[in-house]
Amino acid sequence: MFDFSNRVVVITGAAGNLGVVTARAFQAAGASLVLVDRSPDRLQKLFPELADSTHHFLATGVDLGDVAAVERMATEAVNRLGKIDVLVNTAGGYRAGTPLHETPLEDWDFLLNLNAKSVLISCRSVIPAMLKQGAGKIINIASRAALTGEANAAAYSVSKTAVVRLTESMAAELKDKDINVNCIMPGMIDTPPNRSAMPDADFSKWVAPEALANVILFLASDAASAIHGAALPVFGKG
Repeated sequence: MFDFSNRVVVITGAAGNLGVVTARAFQAAGASLVLVDRSPDRLQKLFPELADSTHHFLATGVDLGDVAAVERMATEAVNRLGKIDVLVNTAGGYRAGTPLHETPLEDWDFLLNLNAKSVLISCRSVIPAMLKQGAGKIINIASRAALTGEANAAAYSVSKTAVVRLTESMAAELKDKDINVNCIMPGMIDTPPNRSAMPDADFSKWVAPEALANVILFLASDAASAIHGAALPVFGKG
């Protein structure tokens, strides 16, 4: 459907459930991939065919909370592949279960750092390259939880709301530079961990990672060149 030949796509959290599916979709569309993960070896196990490729870069052992490490990744990506056309921030996580007044501050900091600060650091690291080349696409992953606060999940909701606000602010700053910044808001994603956690749920109403990947590819394509600062709901049938 989409052709990303001669495009360089950076995907954070590339060893996660959504990251793997998104990476495979861009790979099938002909993109050169920069896959980023904190683990030193998961990417090699998941994408062995890319490990020694001169057209791809497996950026392993990268802590998205470490500004210097992420900047080194972005610099090396440009040095190896010449540019960065697309950034997809799939890295993130969920933690909930306690009322706000009982939520440990460590959990609050963990989710704000994992879901929002990681987006800020990744975007800061690739935007200079996009400005230099005069074009770029950034797609962030927020959540349906960004739309309203939920009981016992305040920190998660706030962290994903922050992703939407970051997206809107960057889009306002960068749209005149031909850099599109948008995000998607998935509902419950149909992944093995979510099925295990909620075995009695109706999985047919959840959104498949492949469906999310299709939306991400659309936002990264030339077809979405007029879209800036959108937060697209992708809820499936839930």
